Amino acid sequence: MNFQSVKSSLTAPIRRRLDGAAAAFLAHAGAGDLDFSEPKGEPALVAPDSISWRIFKNPATLYIGGLAAVILELAEPRVRTGVWEHTTFRKDPVSRLRRTGLAAMVTVYAAQSISEAMIARVRRAHEAIAGVTPSGEPYRANDPALLGWVQATAAFGFLESYSTYAAPLSQPERDRFFAEGRRTAQLYGAQSAPQSEAEWRALYNAMRPRFERSDIIFEFLSIMRSAPALPQPARLTQGPLVRAAIEIVPDDARAILGLGENFGLRPFERTLVRRIARRADRWVLPSCPAAQACVRMGRPADWLYRRSRRR
Repeated sequence: MNFQSVKSSLTAPIRRRLDGAAAAFLAHAGAGDLDFSEPKGEPALVAPDSISWRIFKNPATLYIGGLAAVILELAEPRVRTGVWEHTTFRKDPVSRLRRTGLAAMVTVYAAQSISEAMIARVRRAHEAIAGVTPSGEPYRANDPALLGWVQATAAFGFLESYSTYAAPLSQPERDRFFAEGRRTAQLYGAQSAPQSEAEWRALYNAMRPRFERSDIIFEFLSIMRSAPALPQPARLTQGPLVRAAIEIVPDDARAILGLGENFGLRPFERTLVRRIARRADRWVLPSCPAAQACVRMGRPADWLYRRSRRR
């Protein structure tokens, strides 16, 4: 039996599973205790018609992009040591991911006063984080250079995941997305965060000589394959989603880190991941941050999703 016949025989049950997975992603993307619909009329750090509002409404590609960003962060030894020794990734990865995801939602969709207060709290917490890598290199969490790299990897991961799996973005849109993150990056203290894709590439090329293979990266990937990070039935696709994240990591970085072809997506999985991402980009959940933010700004809850359907 060839690949096409196998794919055809699986299409119907896989479609049902993935429709359920996309719906589960949306249900999992609620705003929690934070009401993004208040205070009425107060703008966010980025505008409703931004590329950022379009990208961050998709929980599937945010999950994939966030994992890709962490892989690139862990490639750099100072960031890797800080993340692994001063966060709960190993002991409680699910809670850590949820806090990180909510923080990302706040910086894009929440009112400015809420975003600025949250970022200030994060910066104060980071002041206490410092140490030395196993090779003896000092680091501190609020180092502007490291903050710039963390901001850059997050922007790259979210952008590349959305453009690869949900909806392709043009070069001007890609550059605009990087530029939209300037204010947030500055609030975090990341003055060197890239403002265009060309600046991202320059920063990446400058950081690449520091990349090194580490067992921590493989431990992280193992945790993310098995941890209950997603709701049922989305958890059934957790393995392919982790591979989707590895797939968008630049090839030269994958080679350095030892993430060869066997770590990436299988041909049929690529189709499945795209189906999840595209469904998640068009289904509205009134309790999710994107919908609540639209209401706060005097727009219908499905305003962003209408725009996606027209593309």
